[in-house]
Amino acid sequence: MTPRTILYTGKGGVGKTSVAACTARACAASGLRTLVISTDPAHSLSESLGAALGPEPSPAGDRLWGQEVNAQDEMERHWSGVQEWLGELFVERGIDRISAQELTVPPGMDELFSLLRLQAAHESAEWDAIIVDCAPTGETLRLLSFPDVARWWIEKVFPLERQILAAARPLARSLLDIQLPSQAVFADIQRLSKNLIEMNEILRDRERCTVRLVMNPDKMVIGEAMRTFTYLNLYGYLTDAVIVNRIFPSEVGDYFAGWRRMQEEHLELVRSAFAPVPVLCAPYFDTEVLGGEMLDRLGDALFDSGEHDPAAVLHASLSQELKVSDDGAELRLTLPFARKGDISLKKIGLELIVGVDGQRRTIILPSAMAAFQPTAATFEDGTLAVIFHGARDADPV
Repeated sequence: MTPRTILYTGKGGVGKTSVAACTARACAASGLRTLVISTDPAHSLSESLGAALGPEPSPAGDRLWGQEVNAQDEMERHWSGVQEWLGELFVERGIDRISAQELTVPPGMDELFSLLRLQAAHESAEWDAIIVDCAPTGETLRLLSFPDVARWWIEKVFPLERQILAAARPLARSLLDIQLPSQAVFADIQRLSKNLIEMNEILRDRERCTVRLVMNPDKMVIGEAMRTFTYLNLYGYLTDAVIVNRIFPSEVGDYFAGWRRMQEEHLELVRSAFAPVPVLCAPYFDTEVLGGEMLDRLGDALFDSGEHDPAAVLHASLSQELKVSDDGAELRLTLPFARKGDISLKKIGLELIVGVDGQRRTIILPSAMAAFQPTAATFEDGTLAVIFHGARDADPV
């Protein structure tokens, strides 16, 4: 049976690891064989669970195992042939060996390789639930959004490329003084492409795999989460819950009363921006969230002491869908119970502000749409479709 998979991502310092760990403990307590994986290079999962973890699954409680992936090991497993070829090529061009070694791994690839351990966990068929504590960024998920490109390379380029290079390699070395890639390099790239395709299929299985965004009720943190949410929808990943962590309790003293009021305002922004995705909230506890007891307190607060099943898919459909082409884009939003005459649209920079009967929802658009303007809109069966075109062709809606 395919395991239930939940990925937690969010800005650094929002309590993402604690939320992932408490979810894993709650899943294990419900009877599921659960693995929680940390792909964050700055691992803190061991401290959170109070268990010694390593690069392979280690026991962390009843029906619970933990794993802190070693990015260097994963790079050597998936990228060693490419690294060796690129490293020698850079050294031959006068770059010192240490710098050359650094240049052989593109930014973000270490996190990508770490996340591929999720694929191995799926293939093992040992787990009922897999919880992933991702690095503090949503960029890795974007790197996994090119299955069609990877398939095209495998089907079209690799067979022809190998034939050409087999004939050209002696000439290139003698005439151009360039070391062309070996079969090992192509094997690495082809294997990585296949793994990306398989990983993409895992992450886009909306019945079994979802992403949850973790944030604090701070404006800058919320803004980054909104951008990540837009990109997740753009690439077809399902966000089934939003976690707002460290909310000051209502009985907070006078010193923090201003903070409490500001957090309430920010919570309203979160609920409107991410609707209809459920928003789960947790308080700012009076002590650090470390170890089983505090993680269980956090889990009780998030999941209402069992009211929400932590392993369930809490929201089953994309609340917004964005399709972008070279000359235009279409954004589809679910607006249940709205009336066409009550809807207004306004674009300011990368923000699209959708008004419904006096209430406003702000959507952060991808940077590629900076010059795009809304040119048309339709509203049918509770779904708003907004058409964008390049600035030169745009007329105000």
